[in-house]
Amino acid sequence: MLKLPQSSTDRKHFVIVGALVVIATIALGFFLLAILPVKAQHSVQAEPIRWLFQLHVWLIAFLFALVVVFMLYALIVFRKRKGDDSEGEHFEGNTTLEVAWTVIPLILVVIFSFIGFQTLRDATRGGDEVQVEAVGFQWSWTFNYPNGVVSQEMVLPVNKPALISLRATDVIHSFWVVEWGPKQDLVPGMTTRIHITPTKVGEFQIVCAELCGLSHWSMVAKVRVVPEDEYIAWMNQKLVEQNIQTASR
Repeated sequence: MLKLPQSSTDRKHFVIVGALVVIATIALGFFLLAILPVKAQHSVQAEPIRWLFQLHVWLIAFLFALVVVFMLYALIVFRKRKGDDSEGEHFEGNTTLEVAWTVIPLILVVIFSFIGFQTLRDATRGGDEVQVEAVGFQWSWTFNYPNGVVSQEMVLPVNKPALISLRATDVIHSFWVVEWGPKQDLVPGMTTRIHITPTKVGEFQIVCAELCGLSHWSMVAKVRVVPEDEYIAWMNQKLVEQNIQTASR
């Protein structure tokens, strides 16, 4: 006759399950980070968001492993054996365990809420910023600067805080430069804002991250991050070009 497994209250089982949970968490965490890579981050605001995202991935991996490992272990180890018609062992609830699985998640929610609040506060903190308005419409972008310059591309100086005001003229759109991290919706009838401090010189792509119609896929625009002196030169050139166009009318 097969030997029955030890009592469900035996601490040995909890030690084994605990070790399996740790192994499963590590394996699943690295797997999720591998299939959900965060692109190279090129803004001050992106780093804390990337860190918070990865922290959530590890928490998800742990909670998934905690539930699934316990369930599979119980199904395999405490399954009914052939020829065993006896009733299962009767046991009452465990008050300590019930208090733990109520209090620990509550503590985790409070901790993550605090971290999320700090991350949001840092990502939306203003200051002495370059200002530009991004106007989204089906299916393109226009960028307006406070001095009257209008451009089909966005140009920003590197390592300088920028306040980008967002406005939609028709339906909801969403402003997103993948390498910068944060994204923000454009809502008709109101002005939304996003704070960005780009940290890398180069050309990037603005995309609409909200399904907005038939040609949503083509709603892209170029953003150039340049040294400050090059930004000033570009701005002066655009002012001259617009003055010439105005005078010729």
